[in-house]
Amino acid sequence: MNIFRNVVFVAAIAGLLAGLVMTALQAYATVPLILEAETYESAGAGAAGHDHGEAAAGHSHDGAAAGHSHGGEAWAPADGFERSAYTALANIVTGIGFALLLVAVSEMAGGIANWRQGLFWGFAGFATFTLAPGLGLPPELPGMPAADLGARQVWWVATVAATAAGLALIALRRSAILAVIGVAVIVAPHIVGAPQPASHDTAVPAELHHSFVVAVTLTSLVFWLLLGAVAGALRGRFFAGTRAPQGSLA
Repeated sequence: MNIFRNVVFVAAIAGLLAGLVMTALQAYATVPLILEAETYESAGAGAAGHDHGEAAAGHSHDGAAAGHSHGGEAWAPADGFERSAYTALANIVTGIGFALLLVAVSEMAGGIANWRQGLFWGFAGFATFTLAPGLGLPPELPGMPAADLGARQVWWVATVAATAAGLALIALRRSAILAVIGVAVIVAPHIVGAPQPASHDTAVPAELHHSFVVAVTLTSLVFWLLLGAVAGALRGRFFAGTRAPQGSLA
């Protein structure tokens, strides 16, 4: 029971710190790019609505507008403090969730000895949840085309699972044959290929999307490295007198 409590405490603190840092980085690096992309999305929607309105003007009927009306727009947080607060909350919850997963898995493998070892675990998390899926499904800006959501989710989950399994075979088993199998498992989803949209046409400039992909990747790298380092640094304090780092949850 003490081990479970300590895992939760370490994950909560690491996730909180990493989530707050992630929010600060996003405010500087990614949010401005998203807001810029939204201007292109709004401009494209406005142009489409204008064309549709002109066409409808020559073919209108009494009551057609009422029959074709839509409900109010979906709720979204207001720009400024409200948007930042919800972003911070989402990042903290996400950070704690990922930290729980990281600490639990590392404990099953023997535990993180210190913050330096935590950096390696953090990079493994980055490779699993950001780098590998991002090779096939890079981060998207508003107004960009995308493939079917269900197909993308299936490919993303399969890629994450394959990457995690492959890294485990390479790093934890220390066998040449298993390492080769691990590489093959990691590569397999990319050979199959990620689902792609029918068309890649978008009003969002390619340079803007490239900058966004780089910004998201770097902020995610900092998030994961910080998550691993903080978890490794805290582990010795919370697990002191409980068991050695070579123990296991099992």
